Amino acid sequence: MFYELASSSWQQEEIDIAHKVIDSGMCSMGKYVQQFEADFAKKMGKKYALMLNSGSSANLIGVAALFFKQDNPLQRGDEVIVPAISWATTYYPLQQYGLKLKFVDVELDTLNLSVDQLEQALTPKTKMVVAVNILGNPCALDVIEQFCKKHNLYFFEDNCESMGATLNGKQCGTFGDIGTFSTFFSHHIATMEGGLLVTDDDELYQLGRSLRNHGWTRDQPENSQIFTPQDDDFFEAYRFILPGYNVRPTDLAGAIGVEQLKKLDDVITARRQNGQTFVNLFANDERFIIQKEHGKSSWFAFTIILNPQYFSDRKRVLEKLKAADIGFRIITGGNFLRHDVIKYFDYECVGEIKNANIAHDFGFFVGNHPVIITEQIEKLHEVLTQ
Repeated sequence: MFYELASSSWQQEEIDIAHKVIDSGMCSMGKYVQQFEADFAKKMGKKYALMLNSGSSANLIGVAALFFKQDNPLQRGDEVIVPAISWATTYYPLQQYGLKLKFVDVELDTLNLSVDQLEQALTPKTKMVVAVNILGNPCALDVIEQFCKKHNLYFFEDNCESMGATLNGKQCGTFGDIGTFSTFFSHHIATMEGGLLVTDDDELYQLGRSLRNHGWTRDQPENSQIFTPQDDDFFEAYRFILPGYNVRPTDLAGAIGVEQLKKLDDVITARRQNGQTFVNLFANDERFIIQKEHGKSSWFAFTIILNPQYFSDRKRVLEKLKAADIGFRIITGGNFLRHDVIKYFDYECVGEIKNANIAHDFGFFVGNHPVIITEQIEKLHEVLTQ
C-alpha cells in the first residue's frame, strides 16, 4: 500500500536481542522485563513501572488495584467520569468491576474530554476521572488533576495512544495516580504486544505486581504493604492473596522494549515533523477539522473530520482514499456509546453527546510513522482537495 496505517519501528538491534533471548531458552518474564521497567520508570520520571502483556491489561490491573487498596478503595456502584471517545478497553475494566460510567462529550478540535462538563458530571458517588490522551494529543491534564484533588477523586490517565506527548514539559501518562501505556505494533514503541502501568504509590504498585502474577505473594518486596509473610516456605511459594490474573509479558517483549525505548526520542521527532507537514497542509482549510494540538502531541496518527457544512457523508471521500491506496480507519473506537456492547454497561450521559457523534459519523484517521513520510502526506492532501 502506498500509505499504510502503520509501519515497524524495529531495526537490527531488536532482531539481535530477540535472537539472544530465544537462544537463552528463558523467554518468560525475567531480567529483561525488569530492566525495561526500570528504564521506563526513569524515562517517565515515575517511581515504578509495571510491564504487562498489553496496554489493555495495564488498564485492567490499574483499575483492579484501586479496588484492593486498604484505604478508600473503589467499590461497585461508584461513579467514574469518562470521555465518549476512546478505545474499548479503556471502558471494559470499569464495567467488569461494577462501576457506573458518566460519559461526557469531547472537544471537536482536540477530540479530548471536555473539561467544561466535569462539574456537571460530579455527584456524591463520583470516585474517579479517567482521562484519555487521544492519538498523541494531551488533554487538559492539569485541569483534571486539580479537579480530582479538589474533590478527592482518583485520577486514572489512559495514555496508551500517546507515549512521548508532554504538557507543560511533563510527560503525559504521569499526571494521574495511575498512568497506562501501550507498546503494541502500531504504537510509538513496539514490543509485539505489551503495555505498562506507572505510579508513585507503593501500595498500588505492589497490588499491581500481585494481580499481574495470579494474585500470589511471590515477587513482592520484603516490606510489602499488602500481606504479612508466614513461616511456612512450602505454602508461601504458592500463596494467593488477591483474585488476580496471568497478564505477564514475555522476556522477549521486555528485551525488545529495552532497545525500543532508546529510540523513543528520535521516533517522536520524526512523528512531530510529519505532524507539522500535515498541519501546514490542512490547518487553514475549513472543509477539514483536524486535531488541534494541546501541549506537545506525539502524533500517533492524523485525524480528519469532514466539516458537515461541506460534506453530507463520508462515503465518497473514503472511496477516493481507497482508490489512491491510502489506508484509513475510524478515529480510535469512535463514540463508544454507539457500539452494541454498551447494552451491558451501567452508564449515564452528561449533557448532549454532540461532538463525539460528529467525529463518529464524519471522521477518520490516516497513519503516522516513525520515519519521514512527506510524500504520503502530500498525496493525501492532493486526493482530498482535488
